[in-house]
Amino acid sequence: MKQIALLSLAGALLAACATPAESPAPEAPAAMPEAPAPKVAPGGFDYESVFRQDDRPEQDYELYPVRKSAEVLSFAGVMPGMTIVEMEAGDGFYTELLSRVAGPDGKVYMQNPPSFKNFLGDSVSKRVDGRLLNVQIVESAFDNLSNVPDADADIVTWFLGPHELWYTPQGEPEGVLGDPDMTFDEIARVLKPGGHLVVLDHMAPAGSPPTTGGDTHRIDKAIIVALAEDHGLTLVDESGILANPDDDGTVQVFDPSVRRKTDRFLLKFAK
Repeated sequence: MKQIALLSLAGALLAACATPAESPAPEAPAAMPEAPAPKVAPGGFDYESVFRQDDRPEQDYELYPVRKSAEVLSFAGVMPGMTIVEMEAGDGFYTELLSRVAGPDGKVYMQNPPSFKNFLGDSVSKRVDGRLLNVQIVESAFDNLSNVPDADADIVTWFLGPHELWYTPQGEPEGVLGDPDMTFDEIARVLKPGGHLVVLDHMAPAGSPPTTGGDTHRIDKAIIVALAEDHGLTLVDESGILANPDDDGTVQVFDPSVRRKTDRFLLKFAK
């Protein structure tokens, strides 16, 4: 009763300094534990619409904040009506989002190497068939995007994958996933003039050899920048939204100590 009396005498003062438990302060917005992801792209598209609950895998929703997917989409500049080539799409985590942003007037080429079937199983068909009608599945090495016409893509994305150019799946011949120079030739070929390549990958220490990609599944950012620039692409933007200075870049990315917490670079190149 004493507290109620004090509140009635000095409500305004207590509303300014009380915790939410003491006073709900309805006129003030509730504090959020983390800054919200951007909902509207610079071009005006509301990205929030592609994160609404539906029939996609439940794990997607758990990973969106971890992978900062809304921020990544905004950085990439994906917009309705675009044609997107998604390199190394995996089980389609980002395919789902790219497809929904591109919409019925857009198109997504969902690329994976044939040897990835061994661990992808039926996850791709479950994700796409009868659901993502603007997605075309492409099974090819990284250096063979023959399904995609010249200058067809507004954006090429390659999320958590360029290091795979130096990885050899067990039982496969070396280089089966693609030659680095030929791969970037293909990326440059399929991009429209003015189109963008958006690359996200795990950071290796500066000066690390390319073979680090096959060992720790990381890559020195400078290697990717050099490859892109050697093939007519210009670095135009970079984001640190997935940087983690506590990760020294030496531990294999699947190690529990860094799993989903690696230091990652995010780059945008223009043709």
